[in-house]
Amino acid sequence: MKATIDQVEVFSVGMPLVGTFTSGGKPNNNTQCVVVRVTSADGAVGISSIDPSNKAVSPNTAAELTAAMRDKVGPALIGEDPGNVNRIFEIGSMLAPAQPGAVAGVELACIELVCRRMGIALHDYVGGAVLDRLLFNGWVGELPADDAAAEAKRWQDAGFKSVKIKVGSGVAKDSDRVAAVRDAVGSDMKLRMDANQQCDVGQALELCRAVKSCDMQLFEQPTPKDDLAGLAQVRREGGIPIMADESISDHASLVRVIKADCADFVKFGIKQAGGLLPSARMLATAEAAGLPVVLGHGFGLDLSTMAEIMLGATSRNIVPGLECVGPLKVVDTVATTKLDIGAGSIALPSGPGLGIELDDEKLAQYSVTAPG
Repeated sequence: MKATIDQVEVFSVGMPLVGTFTSGGKPNNNTQCVVVRVTSADGAVGISSIDPSNKAVSPNTAAELTAAMRDKVGPALIGEDPGNVNRIFEIGSMLAPAQPGAVAGVELACIELVCRRMGIALHDYVGGAVLDRLLFNGWVGELPADDAAAEAKRWQDAGFKSVKIKVGSGVAKDSDRVAAVRDAVGSDMKLRMDANQQCDVGQALELCRAVKSCDMQLFEQPTPKDDLAGLAQVRREGGIPIMADESISDHASLVRVIKADCADFVKFGIKQAGGLLPSARMLATAEAAGLPVVLGHGFGLDLSTMAEIMLGATSRNIVPGLECVGPLKVVDTVATTKLDIGAGSIALPSGPGLGIELDDEKLAQYSVTAPG
């Protein structure tokens, strides 16, 4: 008889950031995360974390996802086989249909448990790795041009091969920032810019013209997420490859983006997709449609970061320069060892599972009280 799930623990974590980060015009100095630990009757354990954006709205805030897993999904999994991930996903989706992060948290923890039992890494579970080293993408905030240039040069000197520049301060300031970064890093570093939906079509096209000589790898989500026609127009007329990010919230939205022919790249993370296996399916769909994928989420703990690192190793359609860089933004970890990606790359991790152990003292140190 298979050992079934005996306990689902859900921990709400508030992790201080190393500074104040502004994205989409909203400053943030603390990231709210949710850690999940699933234990089966034979003592096997699986862990995961999810890291909602500071811009998340109801019902997908960290507190609401914590409550959904703690009060609804977790209790329903007691007695279930953690290896039957399709059943785990079905239960989670039924009880938290509008909260893909809650489904992802329990799904990934169950998969991690199975991987530990089998003695394999997470990337082996989804078919095996094709890459033996993973690259990461640096970032530059909405800074004055000289400060942005200095920040980009620090990333380059550390070993990073690509960097994302936040825009949304107005075309003049944005174009000055991008041009200063390009001058500072030369032609070898790939540059991305991200508007976080802060432009209308006219502003986006004006910015494209202003930075035309800067050799941009891509322009991420210039227009509001639901304006796929506007995104398509910027793609047709702007002369810079377009990436859809906020427009992608699940598999169905990925298909809508594909049908709208509005992007050259797409971006999502495991939480965004609703789990590891849905992410793998979305990767396959994007590849079939000829769309390279930028994988990762910007803020988060070592657990969710490692899951995306391992998934990122399984496909050459994933663009070099993963954006799962949360460990570089937080002051500490809830694991026994801190993930080091500060040199811009990491050798393929080997597991088992995520190859990470929770530190209960750190978990208690950074725990916050979730409502309910």
